[in-house]
Amino acid sequence: MTDKAHHEREHFFAAAKVVSGLTVVSRVFGMVRDMAIASLGATRLTSAFVLAFRIPNLFRRLFGEGALSAAFVPVFTETTEKGGPERARRLFANSMGLLAMILLALMIVGGAALLVWGALFPGHWDRQLVLKLTGVMLPFMFTICLLALGSAVLQCRGHFAYPAFAPILLNIIIIIAAWGVAPLWRGQVTHQLFIIAGSVTVAGVVQLAAVLWLLRRRGFPIRPRVRPVEPGIAQMLKLMAPMVLGLGFLQIVEFASDIIAWILSATDYAPTIHIFGRELQRPLSEGVLMRVYTAQRLYQFPMGVLAISLAVAVFPLLSRYAARGDLPNLRDSLNRALRLAIMEGLAAGVGLFLLAEPITRLVFIDLVRLLGRSTRFTPEDADVSARVLRMYSLGMWAYCTHTIFLRAFYSLKDVLTPLKVSCALVVLGPLLVALLVWVPQLGPGAFGVAMTVTAAGNVLVFAVLLRRRLGRLGGRKLATSALRSAVAAGVMAAAVVGLQNALGPAPSWLIVVTCVPAGAAVFLLAVLAMRSPELRELWGRPSRAKQTSEAGYNGAEKQ
Repeated sequence: MTDKAHHEREHFFAAAKVVSGLTVVSRVFGMVRDMAIASLGATRLTSAFVLAFRIPNLFRRLFGEGALSAAFVPVFTETTEKGGPERARRLFANSMGLLAMILLALMIVGGAALLVWGALFPGHWDRQLVLKLTGVMLPFMFTICLLALGSAVLQCRGHFAYPAFAPILLNIIIIIAAWGVAPLWRGQVTHQLFIIAGSVTVAGVVQLAAVLWLLRRRGFPIRPRVRPVEPGIAQMLKLMAPMVLGLGFLQIVEFASDIIAWILSATDYAPTIHIFGRELQRPLSEGVLMRVYTAQRLYQFPMGVLAISLAVAVFPLLSRYAARGDLPNLRDSLNRALRLAIMEGLAAGVGLFLLAEPITRLVFIDLVRLLGRSTRFTPEDADVSARVLRMYSLGMWAYCTHTIFLRAFYSLKDVLTPLKVSCALVVLGPLLVALLVWVPQLGPGAFGVAMTVTAAGNVLVFAVLLRRRLGRLGGRKLATSALRSAVAAGVMAAAVVGLQNALGPAPSWLIVVTCVPAGAAVFLLAVLAMRSPELRELWGRPSRAKQTSEAGYNGAEKQ
């Protein structure tokens, strides 16, 4: 490995720690935001908001954290490497101009579609509420995509701070709306939901204005340019279309599952459903979407802090190696990212499974009351949410590695392989939900089971296909690392269970503040005792043995 390659690798893996730190702050604010929304209760009203909010969230995940960035980064990186900074600036201005035109057209079409749907197929009050809330949040689609483009440029230049900070702005503005403005309409939940929905659009404008200001300071043109069309635009569009389904796999599964849950949940006007000529009781309660939403937010907290931050930071590095045809460094960096993702995923998954109930009660009931706010989210709601969270936590290792595998394919500009795999499996999740929700012992837990199964299947297929493409990925090293992490997670589980038994029927806050740091400390000590290299690599300190082997490898290369 050359000195330049070593410096680049350590810079981008160090950036993962910066992104993780800011993402922790963002996720904390996001949790406060979700506490405010959940405090309105698990009802059909709030379930309508969750379904409507899923649409701008889907665009944020697909574009803000997904397809747009994933398509733009390799093209922009290659243009910078081969064409120089000036050509890269022209590519950005061109991309922004064309994207703005496309998004504006989509907003107009989407708004018209909502109006037509509401006029021709009005349905009951809850459907009308979903359509109206979606319309209020529709402009967020425009701002979040342009924000993603600007953030991708900053990341390619090695500036990761603001892209990680932008979600904090979003959460702060929604919190102000939810706990500062909405309570003025006390008792009028519908009005409060519209206030929160409006704040999403306002936050998108603020985020976009900030990234444009930063880009201008760094010498990038912020005035969109439509003509002439740069050569990289066609390549970017060709990459992005399949990426929408590939990177959005988990989010699309969740969205489709939410629609099924909306249909199968009971309402005051339709407690039963007719299936194949038989009248059956709907298997889910009217507030199921809010309960599932809170579980999703809890499992996505460590996933966003750990796996997504790592994937965002390592993607430009993988793209650089791919653009240079440097497969040895690409494989080595991918192996390192996967080992870290597995370690983090196993630790977080085991911890969430064991502490699901006290964590859910603490976040959505106890902390809300501690902040001096009332909540309609009941202990029964928290119990259901905790059961769903346990099912989600079984797949944490798969969710974490899924994001890394996808970036590896996209760094190679291979968008068709993830597309084909996702198309083959994307139907599996909603189908499992539709079948498993009828199992009395499982109920809403079907959401977590379906996500775990589909994500695990996706990851295993990705691993096989990527090995065929790149050659050996260091499978023995990955397996050894996974085994060490599993052993450490097992030791942590024993310690957490022992602590829980010792504490007995203690308050939720006491269980969480005792078991979480204790479990984390035990896991880290176990990892250290086994001399796991992942811990050193996480802090950017390769072992002396590794440095020696790298020096030998470089010497062999020069010979």
